[in-house]
Amino acid sequence: MDKKMAVYICTGCGIGDALDIDALTELAEDNKAQFCKSHPFLCGAEGVDMIKRDMEGEGINTIVIAACSMRVNTGVFDFPGALVERVNLREQGVWCHPANDEDTQMLAEDQLRMSLVKAQQSSLPEPYQVQDLSKAILVVGGGLAGVTAAAEAARAGYKTVLVEKEPVLGGWVNGLYKQVGLKPPYNELEEVDIAARIREVEENPDIKVYKGAQIASIAGAPGMFDVTINQNGGQSSERVGAIVMASGAVAYDAGKLGHLGFGRYPDVITGEMFEEMAKKGEFKRPSDGREVKSVAFILCAGSRDPEHLPYCSTICCTESLKQALYLKEKDPGSTVYIFYKDMRALGKYEFLYQRAQKEGTLFFRGEVASIAEEGGSLVIEFDDVLAGDRIRTEAIDLVVLATGMVPTTAIGERIEVKADDQKEEEGPKADEIIKSNILNLQYRQGPEMPTLKYGFADSHFICFPYETRRTGIYAAGSVRAPMDIPSTIADATGAALKAIQCIELTARGSAVHPRVWDLSFPEFFMQRCTQCKRCTVECPFGAINEDEKFNPLPNPTRCRRCGTCMGACPERIISFKNYSVPIIGSMVKSIEVPEEDEEKPRIVIFACENDAYPALDMAGMNRQEISPWVRIIPVRCLGSINLIWIADALSKGIDGILLLGCKHGDDYQCHFIKGSELASIRLSKISETLDRLALESDRVRMEQVSIMDYDRIPQIIAEFAEKLEEVGPNPYKGF
Repeated sequence: MDKKMAVYICTGCGIGDALDIDALTELAEDNKAQFCKSHPFLCGAEGVDMIKRDMEGEGINTIVIAACSMRVNTGVFDFPGALVERVNLREQGVWCHPANDEDTQMLAEDQLRMSLVKAQQSSLPEPYQVQDLSKAILVVGGGLAGVTAAAEAARAGYKTVLVEKEPVLGGWVNGLYKQVGLKPPYNELEEVDIAARIREVEENPDIKVYKGAQIASIAGAPGMFDVTINQNGGQSSERVGAIVMASGAVAYDAGKLGHLGFGRYPDVITGEMFEEMAKKGEFKRPSDGREVKSVAFILCAGSRDPEHLPYCSTICCTESLKQALYLKEKDPGSTVYIFYKDMRALGKYEFLYQRAQKEGTLFFRGEVASIAEEGGSLVIEFDDVLAGDRIRTEAIDLVVLATGMVPTTAIGERIEVKADDQKEEEGPKADEIIKSNILNLQYRQGPEMPTLKYGFADSHFICFPYETRRTGIYAAGSVRAPMDIPSTIADATGAALKAIQCIELTARGSAVHPRVWDLSFPEFFMQRCTQCKRCTVECPFGAINEDEKFNPLPNPTRCRRCGTCMGACPERIISFKNYSVPIIGSMVKSIEVPEEDEEKPRIVIFACENDAYPALDMAGMNRQEISPWVRIIPVRCLGSINLIWIADALSKGIDGILLLGCKHGDDYQCHFIKGSELASIRLSKISETLDRLALESDRVRMEQVSIMDYDRIPQIIAEFAEKLEEVGPNPYKGF
């Protein structure tokens, strides 16, 4: 479009008192702005109306708002049909730098100059439109999470396809005799309500149910997933827009718990086996059929154990409390022991715990040392933490092991997914995929979901728990994390809502988490592609496959718009209409760099917009003073940083480059999974190049920060500035 650009400067919130607004106005008009206006309350109705009048009367279609952070007032400064750029003069300007100071003014002018350049070079994104878009939802798994997700999606008016491998729906809950009370007083045992949920699903005309079926393959992307289902020797095809993965979990293999007597003594059983006894209405010893009068429950049987399951399985404590009450209700005179490491009966489960205590259940805290059989009964030796001694408990009829929860995604052979020619130093550690038979994705990155360190389907559990690395596929229930019945119901409802959100955003051409409403998508200038495969390998979301000629084959609706592919491409052929290598490079080059004798160094901060940028805002909101040397450029993700930007900055005479990004690791916080990790790998390579060019590698640094590290930000910047003073000015300054 032919651009008509105007700049609007807010003088409220202390901006007008701290800066020379006339100088900023002159700068704007000298840099291709049609005009520049100021207003004391730009985000108010009068200020917004002023902008709208200029759009209608003057044909303004490119708007630069010099006011508060881009993270606030997003709805207020939303002008459909216009390209809008924000200049942060408040949080990262006058709120963290001295008022009416030369350095503060220079900072404001540079920030305005960079935004003007970006506005001039950006284009209004045109949303990607899916052909033959489907708004149906596929739910994989017919347990509690699956039937809940299907029912909730259908209630919201969305056609749903439910696939369950077993001949009946219900999953683990089907095996329960009773469930822990979900309503006051929370200490009563209730009838299992799964049957009503199943009936609702099976009788709903908007839900198509496949039982005794498996997913043969899933191809495509959000809005256009093509699903092939095997059932009864035949195949069916469905087209869906989003997927809820609710394949659940199974009990840990008690055969691996020989040290607790399972497999050696017939009267050592699992909680599932005890539940079967309760459903039959009788508790008899497997060894001789004698009626059970004393039971010992061993909690954390395999859980919270580095040799088995390092994590807590959540439901073991409350399920054992419930089962203890089974026996007490049938025979109040029976003896029940519970041996536990920690009693995790949180919230309303405290009432269940108290009832078990009042009805005579005996609790012992510590570690089971051994289980043996003597005289036809079982004997437990136990290291009691409270008594500080080993305790021997005899004449036990039955030992019940509360085994942990293993997600279905952790069952199967582990395989690594890596490009055939990818060298170890070219990228982060390859994804570990379980070679299972759940989703059978037709993705270059592997047939199943990437998993977290314990085998659970990965999700951005810190900020957005349902999101996985496969866009449009949402994990729910115990396949995502160990959880109880109420949590599973809530989780499945949330996942169904996220699937709906994905479909609706995809229909608009918008990104999903975390760049919701972003209408841009990567464009490829294929004439220069060298088929290096960097973009396909490094994309965290499987958004780029390869065609039959080994060229990149983008799947725009899988894309999260992080720009990792853009940062990876050595030929710089990938760009977005409003975010590209040339755009950011031009922003860097627009910074005014004082001469060396002025002793005003310059530091460019590339700040991840998800954690680092808001942390910088919060430092300003708390009036923490930041070095006036810095010039901040928000980036979608550190993974989008192309090394040419660092070369541009250094050749411009910038003294230092600081990359502030999310934390990464097993418990990743990076909103784009591997962006920070990729940036650190790329920087490890540039250090050698800088040394060869006689430019100190200390001039470039990366720091991992979370949004809550705002109080550390000024110190991080100050320490970097001190290091640059030791290193000295950039020798390219002035050239």
